[in-house]
Amino acid sequence: MSLESVRAFFAEKAPDIVVIESPISSATVALAAEAYGVEPGRIAKTLSLRIGERVVLIVASGTARMDNKKAKAYFGGKPKMLGVHEVAEITGHDVGGVCPFGLKAPLPVYCDVSLKAFDEVVPAAGSTHSAVRIAPSRMAELTAAEWVDVCEVSA
Repeated sequence: MSLESVRAFFAEKAPDIVVIESPISSATVALAAEAYGVEPGRIAKTLSLRIGERVVLIVASGTARMDNKKAKAYFGGKPKMLGVHEVAEITGHDVGGVCPFGLKAPLPVYCDVSLKAFDEVVPAAGSTHSAVRIAPSRMAELTAAEWVDVCEVSA
């Protein structure tokens, strides 16, 4: 269902973007980088967080780590990762395929500035074996994301 909802999202909003599938799992940043032949920083990972009563998605570079102090200051509360079952129930995507596209219900999406280091990034596309290649600015535009600075990039 999830891969189909992502395909439907792109068919409607950006028919020029093609969902690519890999025979090997891309469920982690390392696996995704290998599957799609890119450096880990280009993998756009989606973090599913609860902040108080709100659930938000933060899309960041694969080599970035959320900075809890920055996130707490920006969002006004301590972010907590959603549990595995909550992620699928809320986003419609299983862990390893979570992305800001084709969501079960609208959620606020934030793109971390760590993505701006790249002309093209590779976020998941609803399953552990699918992704898209997209410019960070286009991803933010298509998902009505707000740019934030809540991560630190590892060397």
